[in-house]
Amino acid sequence: MQPTCSSSTNALTSIMDLPDDCLVFIFQCLDSSSDRESFGLTCHRCLCIQNLSRRSLHFPCSFRQLDISSLSHSNNHVNISTYHLHRLLTRFQHLHLLSLSGCTELPDSSLDHLVNYGSKLHTLNMECCFRITDHGLSVVATGCPSLQVISLYRCQISDSGLESLANSCSILKDVNLSYCYFISDHGLRALSQGCRQLQAVKISHCKGVTGIGFKGCSSTLAYVEAESCKLEPEGISGIVSGGGIECLNISGLILFNDGNGLATIGRGFAFSLKILNLRLCRTVGDESIVAIAEGCPLLEEWNLALCHGVRIVGWSSIGMNCHKLEKLHVNRCQSLCDDGLLALRNGCKQLSVLYMNGCSRITSTAIELFKCYRSDVTIKEEEKMCIGAYVGI
Repeated sequence: MQPTCSSSTNALTSIMDLPDDCLVFIFQCLDSSSDRESFGLTCHRCLCIQNLSRRSLHFPCSFRQLDISSLSHSNNHVNISTYHLHRLLTRFQHLHLLSLSGCTELPDSSLDHLVNYGSKLHTLNMECCFRITDHGLSVVATGCPSLQVISLYRCQISDSGLESLANSCSILKDVNLSYCYFISDHGLRALSQGCRQLQAVKISHCKGVTGIGFKGCSSTLAYVEAESCKLEPEGISGIVSGGGIECLNISGLILFNDGNGLATIGRGFAFSLKILNLRLCRTVGDESIVAIAEGCPLLEEWNLALCHGVRIVGWSSIGMNCHKLEKLHVNRCQSLCDDGLLALRNGCKQLSVLYMNGCSRITSTAIELFKCYRSDVTIKEEEKMCIGAYVGI
């Protein structure tokens, strides 16, 4: 008697018989975005898998390099409404990154949906969201406790919003507050004390900040960008007080003293400093330069372009003490003369690049001698405004 095949052996097996975790694995193995989109169009179940697997969302108006002038022209970007955001957050409920940069008309109320769908969010970009205020930020704080990176560049937030953020998002690591005109040291104090894993903070053009709010910050704080701020000596001391600072950008610093308030950088707290940008600190004096050169032995790159107050004592100290310095920017330093260049030539044994142009007191003979004795150093005439840029959003 011939055995008969059971119905189970005759049945055809389809890929749709696989459990969800297998379909998720298959989806994650797809390399191109077009393949992933095609996967989602196969059927309703595949669309659900695609939605559940999505980890980042950028709107058409989201961009990394903002052109502020273009934001006033409605034809240059797409207006995202509360309705759009709600629909998308409902669809993609496992986002790790959300970029709303350039959504200039987005109101506080649009962020209410993050209370239900923002628990897994790690990165939030709200650059140039001009209508977002402290209320919206408090909603973000409540709904996104896992937040590690946030950019509030040019947002209308104040110390109250920062306090809400610090109270609920204790694992924040990277915060961009540049051009947030309404924040002060009070808000920075709440942030630096409540978020003890902070690694990078940007406060450029925040005129109400003196830096004192950083006092007692965590040793994890390694990068601070504070261009064109009115920092006080005590505030600068606060910024480096954690002892972990590696990159400090205070270019265009507005100084209220004789130019030697920066000496605090080299007095014991910035031993780990590797990159220092003092570009356009026109009145910084030799006392500060000597203190930094002696107290920051790990310096690898130093921008002193347009620092007219640095004289022979300062240049000599750099030559004698900056043994690990690889890149030095001296563009348009009016007080750098032949003797100062000689001091740099005889010292700084690790120097590989010297950015120099517009130094009217240096003769062509001194430059040729420098090239002759230091063939290991490349002299470049270009002038760099930014050095040691932090890799963030």
